[in-house]
Amino acid sequence: MKPFAYLRPTSAAEAVAAFTAAGTGARYIAGGTTLYDLMKLGIERPEQLIDVTAIRGLDRIDTGGDRLRFEALAPMSLVAADKVVGRDYPVLAEALAKAASQQLRNMATVGGNLLQRTRCLYFRNGTGNPSSVGTYPCNKREPGAGCAAIGGLDRGQAVLGQSEDCTAVSPGDWPVALTAMDASVEVLGPSGARTIAIANLYRLPGSTPHLEFTLAPGEMITAITVPKTQAGRRSTYHKIRDRESYAFALASAAVALDMDGERVTRARIALGGVATRPWRATEAERMLAGQSLTAAAALAAGHAAFAGARPGRLNGFKIELGARVVADALMIAVRRSA
Repeated sequence: MKPFAYLRPTSAAEAVAAFTAAGTGARYIAGGTTLYDLMKLGIERPEQLIDVTAIRGLDRIDTGGDRLRFEALAPMSLVAADKVVGRDYPVLAEALAKAASQQLRNMATVGGNLLQRTRCLYFRNGTGNPSSVGTYPCNKREPGAGCAAIGGLDRGQAVLGQSEDCTAVSPGDWPVALTAMDASVEVLGPSGARTIAIANLYRLPGSTPHLEFTLAPGEMITAITVPKTQAGRRSTYHKIRDRESYAFALASAAVALDMDGERVTRARIALGGVATRPWRATEAERMLAGQSLTAAAALAAGHAAFAGARPGRLNGFKIELGARVVADALMIAVRRSA
């Protein structure tokens, strides 16, 4: 591992100032559940780590007012266990509870989880040996190098949002649930504070897959806010994976429903495990508006969510799997009382 400097500021402003002074070689760190992993692989090689865990007050959970507010350092496990979140917004609690392992959820923060990088085996090289990084070309790791996943072992790759330069899946569960719930993130950086809709936090790969987020250099996430809505009660996060725990999604769906009697007035559907960013299934949402949610209608909406999918060599199964995950999630959500 490359030697690095370590700093532990006590305020967000101090952390941003330290990052600005250090330049592009700096990285913020909280739980470290992703960054340490990438450092061991030799993919991330920061010159300075800025540990933000000493910043007081940045771990609060506030369920009062007209919005849920999760400060960036709140552990995933505590947000998942919050009684209000679990009762009124099961989609959020389930997305957190189905991620990783209990030990990791205790360490990982809700802010840091939003910036998790891909699990593509070519990006990570699949060996865990830092000396082997670079064996396979990866545009995300080394811009312009090429993409070994295209035409390679692509079972876990995206079927939505790919480009000619990258097919890597956005791996998170929490960002998918937040996308369905129209969440926003508050950030602080050298130019001050701003708010970004969660839908605008993630970039499509295009020709620059190494640019994954819309954060400016030195910006750090300080909080996540979620508008309160009755649809939260009729919501779920449904995840299919190779094994029951400690595995990333092959396909997942976050769903929340506004209902008038037996008719859907508004559906919120976001997809995970199948796209290069958390994916809002707007066509499926439009299809359900004003409709009674039968099993047939749910499956039709699921297929609509994947109308633009483009499979590779080995991941075509994700299209039908994903459609059925959406359908199952819709039926789970509609059975929940608002």
